[in-house]
Amino acid sequence: MSDRVVFACSCEGTVPLDAAAIAPACGGRLETATELCGREIERLVASLESGAEVTVSCSMQAPLFSEHAAEIGAEDRLTCIDIRESAGWSSQGAAAGPKIAALLASAAEVAAAPQILTMESQGVVLVYGRDEVAVEAGRRLADHLDVTVLLSRPGDVAPPRRNDFPVLKGTIAGASGHLGAFSLRIDDYAVPSPASRGSLLFDEARDGATSTCDLVLDLTGGTPLFPAHDLRSGYVRADPRDPAAVEAALFSVSHLVGTFEKSRFIDFHAELCAHSRSRITGCTRCLDVCPTGAIAPAGEHVAIDPHVCAGCGSCASVCPTGAAAYTLPAADALMRRLRTLMRAYHAAGGRDGVVLFHDDEHGTPLIQALARYGDGLPANVLPVAVNELTQIGPEAVAALFAYGAVGVRLLVRAKPRHDIETVHRLAALTDTVVRALGYGPAGGGTVVGLIETDDPDALSAALAAMPLGTAAPSPAAFMPVGPKRDVLRFAFRELHVAAPAPVAVVPLAADAPFGGLDIDVEGCTLCLSCVSACPTHALGDSQDRPLLAFDESLCVQCGLCAATCPERVITLKPQIDFEAWAAPRRVVKEEKPFDCVACGKPFGTRSTIERVMAKLKDRHWMFAGSAGEERLRTLMMCDTCRIEVATNTGFDPHAAPERPRPRTSEDYLRERAERGDPLA
Repeated sequence: MSDRVVFACSCEGTVPLDAAAIAPACGGRLETATELCGREIERLVASLESGAEVTVSCSMQAPLFSEHAAEIGAEDRLTCIDIRESAGWSSQGAAAGPKIAALLASAAEVAAAPQILTMESQGVVLVYGRDEVAVEAGRRLADHLDVTVLLSRPGDVAPPRRNDFPVLKGTIAGASGHLGAFSLRIDDYAVPSPASRGSLLFDEARDGATSTCDLVLDLTGGTPLFPAHDLRSGYVRADPRDPAAVEAALFSVSHLVGTFEKSRFIDFHAELCAHSRSRITGCTRCLDVCPTGAIAPAGEHVAIDPHVCAGCGSCASVCPTGAAAYTLPAADALMRRLRTLMRAYHAAGGRDGVVLFHDDEHGTPLIQALARYGDGLPANVLPVAVNELTQIGPEAVAALFAYGAVGVRLLVRAKPRHDIETVHRLAALTDTVVRALGYGPAGGGTVVGLIETDDPDALSAALAAMPLGTAAPSPAAFMPVGPKRDVLRFAFRELHVAAPAPVAVVPLAADAPFGGLDIDVEGCTLCLSCVSACPTHALGDSQDRPLLAFDESLCVQCGLCAATCPERVITLKPQIDFEAWAAPRRVVKEEKPFDCVACGKPFGTRSTIERVMAKLKDRHWMFAGSAGEERLRTLMMCDTCRIEVATNTGFDPHAAPERPRPRTSEDYLRERAERGDPLA
């Protein structure tokens, strides 16, 4: 990054710039300015013309800077980041040099753009309502959209003077799809009578009608057709009693015609999914947390509809195997950004760094308001903007403490629009682990938690009252690369290595995605059903000898092994055993193979062969009597020798002795007659 030029602007002297602290750690050649968006703009243009990568410490004037960069074809070499509201405009601005250096350095960690999906809308809209509000909405849209109005259990609705668009009766019983591809199931469906006079009259109704459309405008005021309905592309809903809301909905629908692009938020790898095996359900974490219903079972794995997915990232956060990985940015890209942030902060002399995760829609305005009208963020609080708070996984929090952070906070709304249970679980899990390893404050308290507020002053108070944890004595510097699960395992191992007071095992709650297995070795028959069911290969066997091995670092506590085990000898044990994570795969049970008495070939296990023989001897017609002794010997043979003996001796396993005929009522009467019983 030596060829990168970093412009730190004081914004007309309102941002204190400690060049001595910033320059060594900002990730490039530092250039200070006082009015880069005005009289010093040519300095920026000259740097871009030289071919250098450029970072500018201002996001407010990003459109102006981007315009100049576009004129010389340098848009891809320009990065803008805010240091004014995030650091400089603060009562502690004079001490914010390390934070400014960290923010500037981390801005250079640019993630790859996600894949793009396209959705086509031809403007076919279904207006779904109950009364004349829906009819009027259809009339307003009919000039430029293909409109159908569907009235659910309508009252007295005046017939239209002209049939410019269909007005039908029906209630939507089921809905699926997205912008450009909605599919609806309609009950109580009926068409209007052309002889309707004072109010619409409808013909005989029927159930089970179907319809497709590009857009749905819901003006019923009832229950939404979709979960998390405001995240469903192409579905617009408004309260018919609120004229302003109806107007906004009409405006929105009228502009949803054409081709639209959408990010593919989740990169899904079905082969890693631990949802089910052999029709036994295992992990359902993503299904439990998806707010939009974009995830559905699909055999041994789940399927994610990228057109319905709203990008909350909850599935990727809770997915224990890495089958669902977030792409905005990818897990390793976010981790590299956090690594650069903390390393630059410490290199510039920063201490007691706390990372504040937030989103742009809610968190950024709150931070800006605090900077403009309050004391601003403390000098040790490093804000990190992400697409969604629900995308944060345990690997990111673990890495931050390994890199030297003393606290993590997640800024969420006071009244979240959707369920944030995954964020609460993340905070509880990671706080338990880091405090167990000695990262917690001496006086107690949480080091990983949520700040749930919409008030800048409440945010300031929460940050001021936050207890500071204990920093790692020797912060890690590992580079996170690879798939999500590999990044997670590496982050937790480094967290343990850097810990102030490491322990070997940290017990976790029952829903944790990490853990071991308690296996009753005496009851295990080495049938290896669990090995075939394990989706992550945490359980394994050997081609050379009968054994069961286990790698705890790969176990995701999906429960498939316990559900599959015919002997019911497996119990889940949620925990993090750091010694087991660092150790090679351990052998849980091993037995000597049983050697074929005919050819000497090893097969099966001695305990299994002996148990089968004990159960069958003198208890089954095939192995009873003198002939049974010879047949019993075939159980001690491999499959090849067993078939050869059965063929040469003419033994037919299906030739069972004839069963006695069941005694009938006729037999009973005949016997009584033979005895001379007069009642016969």
